[in-house]
Parts: sequence; C-alpha cells; structure tokens
Amino acid sequence: MKPAQVDAYLRRIGVTHPAWPTGDVLRELQLRHLLTVPFENLSIHLGEAIVLEEKPLLDKLVGARRGGFCYELNGAFGALLKALGFDVTLLAGRVYGEGERLGIPYDHLALRVRTVDGGDWLADVGFGAHSHYPLAFGERGEQKDPAGAFRVIVAGADPAGVRGSAGEFGDLEVVRDGRSQYRLETRPRVLGDFVAGAWWHSTSPLSHFARSPVCSRVTEDGGRVTLSGRTLTVTDPDGGKTTEDLVSDEEVLEAYRKRFGIVLERVPVVRESGD
Repeated sequence: MKPAQVDAYLRRIGVTHPAWPTGDVLRELQLRHLLTVPFENLSIHLGEAIVLEEKPLLDKLVGARRGGFCYELNGAFGALLKALGFDVTLLAGRVYGEGERLGIPYDHLALRVRTVDGGDWLADVGFGAHSHYPLAFGERGEQKDPAGAFRVIVAGADPAGVRGSAGEFGDLEVVRDGRSQYRLETRPRVLGDFVAGAWWHSTSPLSHFARSPVCSRVTEDGGRVTLSGRTLTVTDPDGGKTTEDLVSDEEVLEAYRKRFGIVLERVPVVRESGD
C-alpha cells in the first residue's frame, strides 16, 4: 500500500497517522473502523463483482466509501495494518450457524496481529456484531468488552471428531457470552485462499448473505444500527431495540446515506436463484 493510500484510509476512519504499531493504536484503529466502515453485503444484491485484491478493496472501502463483508473488511484492514508496521497473519474460520452447525471452509477471515510492545491479538472488523476491541490471542480466560464477555479457547472436537490443540496450528474457539461464534484455524493464509468462500457466500441459496441485503455498524454510544432489507433497527448499548419499516425506495436510500454514509443510485434487490 502506497503512503497516499494509507493516509486516505486513515482519513476514512478518522485516525491520525500513528507513530508506532502498538496495542493501544490497534485498539483505536479497530474501534474507529467499526464506527465508520459498515459491515454490508450490498454488492451481492447490486450485481457488483467482489474482488479480493488490495486495489479493488481500497477503491471500494476508501474511494467509494463503502463497506463489505468479512473478506473485504478484514482483507483491507489487514493491508492497512501491515502498511503501518504491524505483523499481520490472515486466519480462516468456520462460523457456527443454526443448530450449532459449522459453516464451510474459509467461511470467515480474521486477523492475528502482533505489535511492537509484545502484544499478540485477534483483530476482527468483519464479523458484524463482535468485540469492539481486539482480543488477546493467548489469553484463555474471560475478556470483557463493550460488546460482551469473550473467550478465545482451545477448540473441542468438530463434527468430524477433530479436536483443537495448544500446539502450532491448533484450532481455537471464539466465544461470546458463553456461545461459540466461530472456530478459528491458526495456520497462516493468504487473501487468495478465501476466493472460493466469498464466491459461495455471494451465490449459494444456502448462504444467508444471498438471502437479504444487510448493512450494519457500531454507533458512537456503543450500540448498533442495522438496515436489513427494508427494516431499520437501532440497538442501544444495553440491548434495547427500536425498529422501523421503510416503505419507499427513497426512504431506504436515505437511510443508507444518513446512517452509513453510503450513496446508492438504486435499492439493492435480492436476486432470484439462477439470475
């Protein structure tokens, strides 16, 4: 990433150029990213290509001031962190869905980030409702966060009977408020490894991303605002929710613009299977 691209990215999330890649800087960067760059799957429902390469990701997130889903958000954030001097490793995860079933391989992309002050962190700006701050990668006890109580633990057996281990490349489990969120492999990956996962989530009728447009971000008060289809939900920091059904296309487009800073020419529409 070129210096001008780094500066533009930092302006996008409202952060000045840090002097050193420390743990405190990483905390600020992750929170600011969650506040300003929404988690969204609108490209799927606008017929836009999703390209997991650095330049297209920067063009989308920074140039067009859009968001993305995990591959795009953590892919771009990882590139920014590397450019700022952090040691970044891309990790693959499988998300727990209905009935505690694990998703496909390369279901999720997260980041392991090491800092100059000896920190070793799990950073994730692409999981929707998740921790506001990085989680200590090697800590197995409870970690308090504004979004809940988290743990990063050695994984139990998966459906095939494979267990995690504390050794090199063993699987970990990311748990929020006592419920497993995703199973994380610790073997290093590259961005191109996730292309098949991004394609599946963009095209398969089994993918929840293909079923409805969604756009969500953390709010300044620590809550969350989400537009799912035509339903706008505002969640306060204590978990209370207010919802509003948007009737007209103009109301939907205004919500994208006002709530997420996303300017669209048309409302994203779910494509029929085979379209």
